[in-house]
Amino acid sequence: MQTDFTIPTNGPGLYEFTAQVAASLHGQTAGVLTLFVQHTSCSLVIQENADPEVQVDLHNYFARLVPPTTDPKMAYLTHTYEGPDDMPAHIKAALLPTHLSIPVRNGQLMLGTWQGIYLFEHRDRAHRRNVIGHLSS
Repeated sequence: MQTDFTIPTNGPGLYEFTAQVAASLHGQTAGVLTLFVQHTSCSLVIQENADPEVQVDLHNYFARLVPPTTDPKMAYLTHTYEGPDDMPAHIKAALLPTHLSIPVRNGQLMLGTWQGIYLFEHRDRAHRRNVIGHLSS
C-alpha cells in the first residue's frame, strides 16, 4: 500500500500529521510503514505531541544551531541565491531524518503514548510538502 500526504506549512516549525497517517491505515493489518519526504529543506521527526512547548523549543534550538545566512557566523556559506533561509534549511534537513519507519499492528501505528509524526519545516515561507507512505509486510 502506498499513500501520498500533502502537508501545507506556513513557515518554520513542526506540523503534526499523525491523524492523517493513522487514517490511511484503514483495513490494513500489520507491517512497517515507511514515510519519506520528497524535499531537501524539511525533515520528518517523531516527537512529543502532548506539550506544544516541545515543538517550540526544538524549532528555537535548530534556529540557533543553524541561523540564516544573514548572520555573520554563516558568512562562509556560498549557496545564498535562494534566500538567507535556504542553505540553513538544507543543513537542518541533513542533520534530521527525511524518512521514518514505524511498526503497524492490527491497523494501528505502534507509536508511544506521547509520540506524534511531524513534518519539520525549515524554510521561512509557506510550502506544500509531499510525503510518501509505504506499508510493507
